[in-house]
Amino acid sequence: VPLVQAGGGSVQAGGSLRLSCAASERTFSSYGMGWFRQAPGKEREFVARISRSGGVTVYADSVKGRFTISRDNAKNTVYLQMNSLKPEDTAVYYCAATALATVRATQYDYWGQGTQVTVSS
Repeated sequence: VPLVQAGGGSVQAGGSLRLSCAASERTFSSYGMGWFRQAPGKEREFVARISRSGGVTVYADSVKGRFTISRDNAKNTVYLQMNSLKPEDTAVYYCAATALATVRATQYDYWGQGTQVTVSS
């Protein structure tokens, strides 16, 4: 499932950004979707995931209450709305698709190209 990301950029602390991730295949609704991020010198970490129907969402503690994951299966797109951004949110963000209900990056089969998010203090 090819995934193409959009959004990201630079923002001051407290600001907001929205990331999107579009799939080109109609099988998009067959996949659970996740967002991960990787900061320089750090391992890729889980941010949020959403079930195939959108009925179940899971968040990392570090973003809970600030980030919202959603999906529009009619548009084959998943979103990550990021509010109250902090400098520690600075990273390259990746969307990914999986056939499983998981937060483990190794269990995601398809990945977007990544997009930089930079939050300045």
